[in-house]
Amino acid sequence: MVKPWEIDLTVYEDEQALLEGLRRREPVACTCLLKRFGPRMYQLAIRLMGDPDEAEGVLQEALIQACRRIEDFEGRSGLGTWLHRIVTNTALMRLRRRKPVTVDLHEQLQKRAAVPPALVDATTEPSAEVMGAELRAMIDRALADLPDTLRTAFVLREIEGLSTREAAAELGISESALKVRVHRARLALRAALAPYLDDAGADGKEAT
Repeated sequence: MVKPWEIDLTVYEDEQALLEGLRRREPVACTCLLKRFGPRMYQLAIRLMGDPDEAEGVLQEALIQACRRIEDFEGRSGLGTWLHRIVTNTALMRLRRRKPVTVDLHEQLQKRAAVPPALVDATTEPSAEVMGAELRAMIDRALADLPDTLRTAFVLREIEGLSTREAAAELGISESALKVRVHRARLALRAALAPYLDDAGADGKEAT
């Protein structure tokens, strides 16, 4: 049996050839779909779910849906965009089945370190403050710690780039509610990243 990682993507010379293979129900086509889009879709799933195991389940379910429902693909966008929507919907459906957890964000923020001045501006994204693998890993951990409602709003609006209207529609909430959730998520992320940014600022001052 051919392993997924042994599949050569050149089996299909381009996305159109892959699409035709999927429509012909060729088994290797679904594996190529996974290999081509899997890493990017997994990152989306893990950011939405906040848990690696659940993200794997979302990705698997979404890929099965995509292969089974390939006739629904109308070609108005790329396969990646279509799969992106399936992964998002699959993740949100799983999150809606979870029991809601009540979190007092104000209490959380008061217990955390003071937010540095550089992060006071609510229009500044935490991910834009300091680049590097270490910070990205910290942001991912901070995202995972957010309540589902805040994490999904932030990921869809600020990371995936959906408009306020689109993100609100995805979550089934009003645009004003979406803005509130994104704002609270930003505050929580800044508070979580404050110690790291304080240390980075201190190192920079010592070096000058």
